Parts: sequence; structure tokens; C-alpha cells
Amino acid sequence: MPAVGMFGTCGGSKWREPFKERYRKFGINFFDPQKTDWQPEDAEEEARHLAEDEIILFPVTNETYGTGSLSEVGFSILQAIRLDDRRDFVILIAKDLDPTLDDAVARKESLRARALVNQHLKKLRLKNIYIVDTLEEMLELSVALYQAAQLREPLAKYNPHNRA
Repeated sequence: MPAVGMFGTCGGSKWREPFKERYRKFGINFFDPQKTDWQPEDAEEEARHLAEDEIILFPVTNETYGTGSLSEVGFSILQAIRLDDRRDFVILIAKDLDPTLDDAVARKESLRARALVNQHLKKLRLKNIYIVDTLEEMLELSVALYQAAQLREPLAKYNPHNRA
């Protein structure tokens, strides 16, 4: 059964709430790595979802400097480049930061990294990477991609790479 992995900005961010509400309403399977009591043992499950979920969401919002999330985008792109990969990646990288993030060095580095990642993403010509500008676009696209994954699921038995 397809699943949507909701990665990207964590911390106190609430971006996942409307996604989870919509996913529950439509019976969409999802993985939310953000836990109030996250433990190092949870890393294994998180890594499995990042490696296996059919749809991976990566919003890097303006709420944090996003150092970890920007790094994870790179790992996801490596996954997307695999020739046998039929997974979809939806990426949003806010171009600016919330004004309350006022550490001058961290701010400068974050803005630089965001600009670089955005430019590199624009150069990729992969059919399974989608770049959006808003969380609303991300939500709508993730629902459509989930529906497409459901349609493709019965076809997997005809792929010799999926046979045991």
C-alpha cells in the first residue's frame, strides 16, 4: 500500500497538521517522523520510510534555518536518481527566513544553502521530482501522486524486479 513520508522542517512547525487531517479524511497512508518523544531508536523507522515510501515530501519552511532538512533533500535526490526508482519527491524550499531568526551567520548560511539547492533542483531533469512554491500546492500534489501510486500498485506484480 502506498505511503506518503512527511519529512522536512520539524521542531515546533505545524505544517503537517492540515496534511494529516486531509490524509486521514481520504484514507491516505502517511508517515510523520515528528514525535514529541523522539528517541534515537526511531531513526531506523525514519530511515526506512525515507528509503521506501512512494511519495516523499520535503518542505524546508521559513520557520528554521533548515540545515538538517536541506541536507536530507540531497539524500532524497540521490534516491530519486536511481534508475529503478518509481517514487515521487515533492520539494518546497522557502527562499527567505522568518525575521525572528536573527543569528546573522546562521541566517546568511541558510539563505545561501537555500538558493544553491533551489538552483540545483531546477537543473535536474527527473520526472519524479516536483518543486512547489507553497504548502497548499504540496498538499494537492501529494494527494494526486498518492492516487497515481494506488493505480500503479497492481502493476508491480508484472515487474521482474518486484518478484521474490
